[in-house]
Amino acid sequence: MRIYLKQLAGIIACGLMLSATAGGAAAASSVPYEDHYAVNGGVRLHYVATGKGPLVIMLHGFPEYWGFYRGLMEELKGQYRVAAIDLRGYNLSDKPVGEAAYAMRLLVGDVEAVIRAEGGQKAIIIGHDWGAAIAWQVAMTRPDLVTRLVAMSVPHPSGFARELATDPVQQKNSQYARNFQIPGFEKNLTPELFTRNAPAEIKAEWTEALRRSDFTSLLNYYRANYPKTVGDTSALATTSPMPAIAAPVLVIHGLKDSALQAAGHAGTWDHVTADTTLLMIPSAGHDVQHDAAGLVNQTIHDWLKARP
Repeated sequence: MRIYLKQLAGIIACGLMLSATAGGAAAASSVPYEDHYAVNGGVRLHYVATGKGPLVIMLHGFPEYWGFYRGLMEELKGQYRVAAIDLRGYNLSDKPVGEAAYAMRLLVGDVEAVIRAEGGQKAIIIGHDWGAAIAWQVAMTRPDLVTRLVAMSVPHPSGFARELATDPVQQKNSQYARNFQIPGFEKNLTPELFTRNAPAEIKAEWTEALRRSDFTSLLNYYRANYPKTVGDTSALATTSPMPAIAAPVLVIHGLKDSALQAAGHAGTWDHVTADTTLLMIPSAGHDVQHDAAGLVNQTIHDWLKARP
């Protein structure tokens, strides 16, 4: 079976770029973080929480773990109760077997499970990459769980579907995600592949988190929820038509993103009935929360404070 190593190199390069800029996000905290677990349908989900105040749920992307939100947790913990999840398949969370175990409705249920474990009814939801894809779906399908939404890099599913269907550049840029769905592709992936250039302060922890993760599980996010062929966008919608989002939305995107076109965010406001704010950062790439950590963290904090 042909393995598209050239495309793999591109997505790995993206991961290595992230690791090289993540040092600020992994700085040691002066306040001890709390390890907790929530359960959804028998799947144990590890999360780390700190602070007091309105609940904020943070959802990481591929191939990360909860610790990539340390910088934002430090920014918000003085006014909020912040909880960063290890998504299922990652680090200390369970790794259920099979593609079906990573269906979007279950990932949405994982978010609810953590909210309930924290004794909450709803929360501010923040996500990047796959975490953003999940966050959009939570806001659309479980509006009762969401007070505000912050989505980094990944467009609203409608906008992303439009770009996948019509934009040759986005179709080409998404080839890596189709490659990830090739049976056995995970044999190309190792923890060291992603962490070899990571700063010393996070390298050991991130490597260990990936060693505890399951790469088949990580690729099952793509296999269960990402279009398998060019032009087929049916996998991006869990309901039809897509419900409007009632919560205020903040979108943050790096214009140097080589995986997702900024054009995908056009028209986001047509799918949101509350205020919608878009921040485009010319100097940042896909890992915008690390490439422009200070700006992103302060923007999120200020945006939240303006919406008590």
